[in-house]
Amino acid sequence: MAEEVEPRWYILHAYSGQEDRVKKNLEQRITTMDVGDKILQVIVPTEDEIEIKDGQRKAVPQRIFPGYILVQMRMDDESWYIVRNTPGVTGFVSAEDERDARPKPVPLEQREVDNILKQITSDEPRVRVGYAKGQMVRITDGPFVDFMGAVEEIFAERSKVRVLVSFFGRETPVELDFLQIERV
Repeated sequence: MAEEVEPRWYILHAYSGQEDRVKKNLEQRITTMDVGDKILQVIVPTEDEIEIKDGQRKAVPQRIFPGYILVQMRMDDESWYIVRNTPGVTGFVSAEDERDARPKPVPLEQREVDNILKQITSDEPRVRVGYAKGQMVRITDGPFVDFMGAVEEIFAERSKVRVLVSFFGRETPVELDFLQIERV
């Protein structure tokens, strides 16, 4: 009887924007070809990102690695063939093997997998900062409504920004929430 190969995590290339479709295709092939014991998990790594649109905060899932999919599998010729020939899969992240002509898929180190899994299971959404230092903005709310100013500093972790507003001939720093400003 053949020795059982330990499951490892591998990275697949897919067409960017097609990751979810490729995941669905692969999961369907795993079921129809009855290889659930060899190909264990398929993950498209995403994390929630806070996006501010129309004055509203919204958690939006964003791909961490666009064009890449993680697969936990017991690598052998059959499982390699099934994954490699799934529609939308363009290949494995691999390295040349001096003993063999074809490139060999490179498994991820466990610490790399742990870091990625920790990132995608984090309850803290990341705030997408849509502003840059020096950028001109218009204040849309508060005592300085309709004033224009330049972004001086960004506090992403607090969703705040410091804007230099000019009035009475002097520039004054004003700390505002991301919801209180808009791009000019």
